[in-house]
Amino acid sequence: MPVRGVRGAITASENSQEAILSATKELLEEMIVSNKIQKEDVASAFFTTTIDLNAEFPAVAARQLGWTTVPLMCGNEMNVPGSLQKVIRVMLHLNTDQNPEDIQHIYLGEAQSLRPELSRDK
Repeated sequence: MPVRGVRGAITASENSQEAILSATKELLEEMIVSNKIQKEDVASAFFTTTIDLNAEFPAVAARQLGWTTVPLMCGNEMNVPGSLQKVIRVMLHLNTDQNPEDIQHIYLGEAQSLRPELSRDK
């Protein structure tokens, strides 16, 4: 079974534990529903945040959703001048037979501007 990457991003309303966890859960839940993801199919997940989000690790939200045996890692996104701020990004590595073109990459809130061609509001 191949491993496929599933991308997603969302913006947090503020740099607080509650806002980071809430936004991350919203993003992960949408990715789970849209791609019919079972937690046992998630090989690993890598989260990044812009440097203005440091009140909590986004991976905590995945643990709260029951991903207790999934390897998770967090880091900072590159700080490119003029780029969108308060962004949480995730790359899920998923064991799946889905074709790459069938995978739904999820961009929510202001993060839709990062990949407008993938926006559900297009």
